[in-house]
Amino acid sequence: NAFRLGAGGAPPAIISTYLGDDMTNYLDAFRKGETAKYEPGVKTIDLGCAEILPFEVPAEDRNRTSPFPYGGARFEFRAVGSSQNVSMVNTVLNTIAAEKFGEFADRVEAGEDIAEVAREALNKHWKVIFNGDNYCEDNQKMLTESGVWRIDSGVEATSHLTSEKNIALFEKMGVLTAEECAARQDVIHDHYSGTVEMEALTLVDMINQHIIPSVKAAGVGSVGDLESAISKLKSGIAEIHAADSSKEKAEIARVLRLETMVDIRAICDEVEESVPADLWTLATYKDLLFLDSHTATDSSEPYFED
Repeated sequence: NAFRLGAGGAPPAIISTYLGDDMTNYLDAFRKGETAKYEPGVKTIDLGCAEILPFEVPAEDRNRTSPFPYGGARFEFRAVGSSQNVSMVNTVLNTIAAEKFGEFADRVEAGEDIAEVAREALNKHWKVIFNGDNYCEDNQKMLTESGVWRIDSGVEATSHLTSEKNIALFEKMGVLTAEECAARQDVIHDHYSGTVEMEALTLVDMINQHIIPSVKAAGVGSVGDLESAISKLKSGIAEIHAADSSKEKAEIARVLRLETMVDIRAICDEVEESVPADLWTLATYKDLLFLDSHTATDSSEPYFED
């Protein structure tokens, strides 16, 4: 998620919610004590073919820039890592919802008016509702300054599994104990640092086995810079191994992956621009995107045996 959140194919790491104008206007009137009716708008989609008649869909856009948008009949949590198992995410979301609904139910059963309980919650947390462009840096600054929760580092976010308030929540709801929270935190951190280590070792092999030989064969670029890059990668891996805790290993791995390796990528990209294509042994984006037009095949040979 370190590459997705922050508008890299996913919402920013600022946990606001998109409700759309219809729902926002309804709740805004409700929290102010006004009588309002929720009337969601619709729009007609005409695909322009006789086989499919025009049909109606909710007028509200899902707003893909929001981490927690309302989609007409459901909320979506769009900040899950692309390779992440959603079970833990669902556990956290369901625990939060269950605890809060339990609190509301207790207050109502004790004699409080349910509408006033709802209004109090809306007024207290209204700052998290944002229907604008979450990719806009000015909007991100505004949301952050208004106190909306933001953690840009996945490693840091994972560390909050064992924060006092979160352990208290899980224990109160009978979902996880303090020991189980700590175990899950360590597993996630270990998985992160292990993944980064494999990626760093892969980059070492790519530089040693492909980039340096290509640079030498072409007689361009700085072999010294590439050899220095390998030393930095190996040093970073050694630091991960020497760290005492899973959290510390993950913190070092994050710097290695998001800072050191990004800088080394720039060095490799620079020499790639200078090395002739016939001497560059790694697949380029051109090769990958247009594989069909860059792969020689003998059309006389049958694809399958008789």
